[in-house]
Amino acid sequence: AAVTFGIGLWRGQPAVDVFMAAVALAVGAIPEGLPAAVTITLAIGVHRMAQRNAIIRKLPAVETLGSTTVICSDKTGTLTENQMTVQAIFTGTELFQVEGVGYAPHGQVTREGAPIKLDDAPALRACLVAGVLCNDSQLVQHGEIWDVVGDPTEGALLVVARKAGLNLNQVNQEAPRVEVIPFESQLQYMGTFHKTQEGGETILYVKGALEKILGLCSRALGPQGIEVPLDQAEVLMKAGALADEGLRLLAFASRPVLPGDPLTNEAVEKGDLTFLGFQAMMDPPRPEAIAAVCSCQSAGIAIKMITGDHAKTARAIAEKMGILQASTGHSRAMRVMTGAELAACSFDELPAAADDTVVFARVSPEQKLRLVEALQIRNHIVAMTGDGVNDAPALKQADIGVAMGRSGTEVAKEAADMLLTDDNFASIKAAVEEGRGVFDNLTKFIVWTIPTNMGEGLVLLAAIALGAMLPILPVQILWINMTTAIALGLMLAFEPKEPGIMHRPPRNPQRPLLTGTLIFRTVMVSTLLLAGAFGLFLWFSEHGASLAEARTIAVNVFVMVELFYLFNCRSLERSMFQLGVFSNPWVTWGVLIMIGLQLLFTYAPFMNVLFHSAPIGWEAWGSIIAIGVGSYMIVGVEKWIRRIMRTH
Repeated sequence: AAVTFGIGLWRGQPAVDVFMAAVALAVGAIPEGLPAAVTITLAIGVHRMAQRNAIIRKLPAVETLGSTTVICSDKTGTLTENQMTVQAIFTGTELFQVEGVGYAPHGQVTREGAPIKLDDAPALRACLVAGVLCNDSQLVQHGEIWDVVGDPTEGALLVVARKAGLNLNQVNQEAPRVEVIPFESQLQYMGTFHKTQEGGETILYVKGALEKILGLCSRALGPQGIEVPLDQAEVLMKAGALADEGLRLLAFASRPVLPGDPLTNEAVEKGDLTFLGFQAMMDPPRPEAIAAVCSCQSAGIAIKMITGDHAKTARAIAEKMGILQASTGHSRAMRVMTGAELAACSFDELPAAADDTVVFARVSPEQKLRLVEALQIRNHIVAMTGDGVNDAPALKQADIGVAMGRSGTEVAKEAADMLLTDDNFASIKAAVEEGRGVFDNLTKFIVWTIPTNMGEGLVLLAAIALGAMLPILPVQILWINMTTAIALGLMLAFEPKEPGIMHRPPRNPQRPLLTGTLIFRTVMVSTLLLAGAFGLFLWFSEHGASLAEARTIAVNVFVMVELFYLFNCRSLERSMFQLGVFSNPWVTWGVLIMIGLQLLFTYAPFMNVLFHSAPIGWEAWGSIIAIGVGSYMIVGVEKWIRRIMRTH
């Protein structure tokens, strides 16, 4: 604008006219409606995500979701139902089966198909008692419905104890708790201390990861309730067979507390425990999560499952989910990496290992942070789920931190960019889908609005270069920019997601918003505006129209081209007829409102005074509409040619 002002004065044009041209150029170069359009488009995206159980806490996350290349998801409760059911128990060298599903304590514990009495299986009884005592949950009944208050895993231990015939209240009364060691992911176990009524001795019960518990045990409880040497090889063999079926394993151990022993984790770490056995439980995959995983993979998004479970359990669940295809070879991308292997990786080795691995087992929350950082080194846009306090650093580091709305801690929620109100992986897929839709609509608005500003600038520069009167005044430019942005451009924010949005790869974050194709289209439409608006201005000026009438015609050309170009921008690749002419009713209403506003601008006396406009005749309207339709057809042909070129 300043250069234009200087050139105009240098050429000897009147200072007032040159100043008006400079102001008009400055006004025309500013897309006044863009900040509002971006904010409203993002807000609409937030609303759509909330309707699909994803609450956005940080507005920029809406756009980032559309670029996500990797989703690191917890297994329990996110990919699975988080409704545990114990299906098998190994204790005293014997394997027991458990009938029934869910939290209702209906079913029996059997051995080789025959029901078992606890009096005949002291080792089984000891294992079940450990599950009841080393437990912070409650089994409750509401009418005919059974539910768990607390952790579902602990709830499953109470249910199987009831199925076997234990009275939960009696067990707790006979050995009241005196101290507890809460579960921590670093420890991989939970411990409780109980004072027995008979003898008054204190007993330590521990439950946790099988490998951890076995490492703390020096003996086992035999089938008859007598301590025997611990056969770790047999235990691991049985555990491996059950883990291959996707069952989650939880081991139990105990020992009397010696006088002087602290009632802390030191009592556990000193070892010398008696191995009581392990319980194997199923947490079925969510059917909707399986479909969501498939959809994300079709969209080019890598899914990585993170769990604290046994590696074989993790592999089996991952295969059921479709995350890990049934292994037919030894590709690095098919392997399961454990937390121990992850810890052994050097800084330089970890990025490649994290990229190639899809299942991480026995992983601690601290290692999640290393995974996020490693994947980001490989230029991935990472979404990470978490619910615990220790997950907060990983959630903060991730490009999209996803916290669980139901089971998540307040610390995790504060660190996250997004909350899942249903703790369901399918909601992450829905959020990614909506994020892509939001980014598409933002791009459509920008591609729609830039030609207007560029066209206005070109028209003004052409007038200055030719020494002609300004075809549009600053106040008229403001009218064009503000009314069209609100009545037309904002309607693109309500555009439905295009078909196949989850069948294309993630957007490269390094890729510019306006590609070469879109820049070409922007320049083309700007040129059409220049030719149409300036051409009609000169034509009607030379054929008897007043200056106000000629400027009114130029303003209406801009609006009409923008109106028809809006239909082009409903899809950057498809025709509006492929989308459905009336599939976005907001566009229809916006067009009708804009036409009404332009009629007021042209014919209302008070608008003629405010905006220096004047009524025009049918001949002028015919030329204006012809230019608008022609612009729509030219852009449509350009899109059609590009579709043909892509298919060949």
